[in-house]
Formats: sequence, structure tokens, C-alpha cells
Amino acid sequence: MQEIPDHRRTDRIREALEEMIVEGRFADGERLDEVSLSKHFGVSRTPLREAFQALAGSGLVELRARRGTFVRFPSLEDVVEMFDVMAEIEALCGRYAARRMGPSDRIAMQVALRDCEKAAAENDIEAYYRANHEFHAAIYRASGNRFLAGEAERLHRRLKPFRRLQLRVRGRIQASLAEHGRIFDAIVAGDDAAVSAELRRHIAVQGDGFADLAAGYRATTGGKRTGAM
Repeated sequence: MQEIPDHRRTDRIREALEEMIVEGRFADGERLDEVSLSKHFGVSRTPLREAFQALAGSGLVELRARRGTFVRFPSLEDVVEMFDVMAEIEALCGRYAARRMGPSDRIAMQVALRDCEKAAAENDIEAYYRANHEFHAAIYRASGNRFLAGEAERLHRRLKPFRRLQLRVRGRIQASLAEHGRIFDAIVAGDDAAVSAELRRHIAVQGDGFADLAAGYRATTGGKRTGAM
């Protein structure tokens, strides 16, 4: 059997812990037990601690020197503000992509869209999220601005648990897929104003989207007031 590379092992542990935290399997402020988690994942503490470091970057855990790693839910207000900033960054990426997209960028978006369609047809949330990420990453690259693309990717990673949480809302995958289609069409048409507007609507948490995120988030945190990030 081929051995899993260390970085992939760490990524898998991080993703699993993200899922466990967002599902509410740990309480806000709970200390994560390295011994039991190492046994659970069948790994040494090294990849586990690397996963903790990555989770700290997303704000889901806090590392305290000589005390351990503690679950830390950001406030709902902080999450919404991050989505607001993400919407503006993605709108800028989309506007640039509409002007600068090359043939390889178009192919990358089309491939990601097909993967989104397949995952949506199978109602596979995890597969849809991965394809969704690839679609957005292709837009970042198509912007032709490496600094902007890097910032977009960093914030996307930080919001990953909450973007995945939204996909659990009934009908959200199908709505997201339709939005992707409009975004892609606007980019191909070179309509930078339309793609900016579509991406803002796609990312921003407002109206029913806010209510859905709030309901899912409160279910995760047990209705507790969460501290600032």
C-alpha cells in the first residue's frame, strides 16, 4: 500500500477536525486532547500538531503555550464581516478575470463547473465543496494579479468551515451551481460589471443567506454567545 505523504495526512486530519468542530462535537473553549485524538486518527502527535497550527490560522482553535489547544468559535458578527470582505475581494478578482482570462483559465473553470454539476447531481457536499473551491481558485488565477489571488485564497481558506456549513442548507448546492453558471457566463462575455455583481451576491451573507448561516452556526455553538476572533 502506498504511504500517504505527511502533508496530505495533516490536511486530512485538519479537514476532519474542522468537520468535528463545525458539527458541534466539541464545546466552545474545550481543550483538545492530543493523546485521544492521536489514537483516533492513528497518527503521532506531529501531524496532529501541524493540523492544530492550520486550524489556528482559521480561527477555530487557540494555541496556548504550555496549556494546549482550545476550541474557539468566532462570533457570528466576525464571520459575517469576513464574508463581506470576501465578497468584495472575489468581485475584484472576477472583474479582472473578465478582462484578462486566457484559454487555460476558461478550461479550468469549465472543468470545475462540470465537477460541481456531478457533485450536485449526487448531492455530495464534500465533492461539491472541493469543486467549488477549484472554480473560485480558477477565477483568482484568471485575475492576472498574483497578490490579489493569494489574498483571496488565504481568506477563502479561513472561511472554509463556514462556506461548507452553508452548503448543508436545503437547496443551497443547486442555487450555488446556478450562480456559478451566471458568473462563468459573465466572465466569458467580458462583462466585468455583471460578474462583480454576481460574485457579490454569491458570497455576501445577507437576507435569507444570513438567516441560514445564523441558524446553522447557532446549532453548532449550542446557542451560546461566542467571543470575538
